[in-house]
Amino acid sequence: MKILFPFIFERYLAKQIYAAFGFILFALVALFLFFDILGELGSVKGQYTLPLALLHVLLKAPSRISEIIPIAGLIGSIYVFAMLASQSEFTILRIAGLDVRRGLTTLAKISLPLIIVTLIMSEWLGPYTESLSDQIRMKALGSSYSSQFKTGVWVKDRLRDEDGSGPVRPGVRYVNVGKIEQDNEIKNIRMYEFDDAYRLLSIRSAVSGRFDQSGTWVLDDVTETRFKEIKSSDPLNPAYSAHTFTHPIVSLESEVTPQILSVLLVSPEKMSILSLGRFISHLKDNKQDAQRHSIAFWKKVVYPLTIFVMLALALPFAYLKVRAGSVGIKVFGGIMLGMSFQLFNSLFSNVGLLGSWPSLLTAIIPPLVYFILAIVGLRWVSKA
Repeated sequence: MKILFPFIFERYLAKQIYAAFGFILFALVALFLFFDILGELGSVKGQYTLPLALLHVLLKAPSRISEIIPIAGLIGSIYVFAMLASQSEFTILRIAGLDVRRGLTTLAKISLPLIIVTLIMSEWLGPYTESLSDQIRMKALGSSYSSQFKTGVWVKDRLRDEDGSGPVRPGVRYVNVGKIEQDNEIKNIRMYEFDDAYRLLSIRSAVSGRFDQSGTWVLDDVTETRFKEIKSSDPLNPAYSAHTFTHPIVSLESEVTPQILSVLLVSPEKMSILSLGRFISHLKDNKQDAQRHSIAFWKKVVYPLTIFVMLALALPFAYLKVRAGSVGIKVFGGIMLGMSFQLFNSLFSNVGLLGSWPSLLTAIIPPLVYFILAIVGLRWVSKA
């Protein structure tokens, strides 16, 4: 700790902020998990017992923690600075040479461990435990993944030869998956293949399928109908022939992996940066709109830096005199400030999505606005 915080006042502030942060984080996580448990009680039945429901909710705690860390840092640091101001400790630190610039530098150091914890929770531990939690629930209920569409999940793929192998050729394949089982087996598959002029080439349906280790889909009980244009003297009235085939097993090369299918069933905000990056590349390769996922990607990249922004927002409260309000009022103001940031951040993301604004700009403006607000507040209170 002495390496990161070489000065005594830095270690003192870090100790106080970490202690308050830990207490408030525990309280907020416990509160949110309590509401999650209440919402899960309606699903408790049969093999999905109350202990499994509790385990399902507890495994989602890392994702909750990554969402709450900035707010807990803001409230905890406001409480610490308000207490220091009420006991004139911060006045002594100012007399000893703690100016605004040095205070922001110290807060940047304090935010580093919190940023690391946030990255661990949001990028590794959170997605893993969330997936494990969903598997436990699905296994107990005997259910499967499904999308918000009644017809299942739709995804765009690249076209290959008639046998499903070979190099990529002009055209497109649309894949519809009805259900995704817990062992990555898919059910009720339909495929529609079009050439580069968007003329229908084939319709393929299968009862089930599984992803082979070699990188191909093995489909069972396949019915395929292929369409070919017949030469006609009237170009405005083309004629087509249709031939239907049945196959017990068909192997298809595809860029649609189980990971991509599972990503389609998860909101972009709950995905890791690496998963978002891979899926954005897939969307761009297939010339699909990636705006929503790009905004979520840059918000994930910028999100850990909001911890420093929240701590910077708390620093002006240390300059307020005791008569400017009690500790409780200041903490309540911090809660309102944190809630306003979350609302503004969500609202700005939706506005950026509707307006097709640059993704990086959409993600970085909310924390930048609040950081400017923190600097303006510091300049105002430090001169008072």
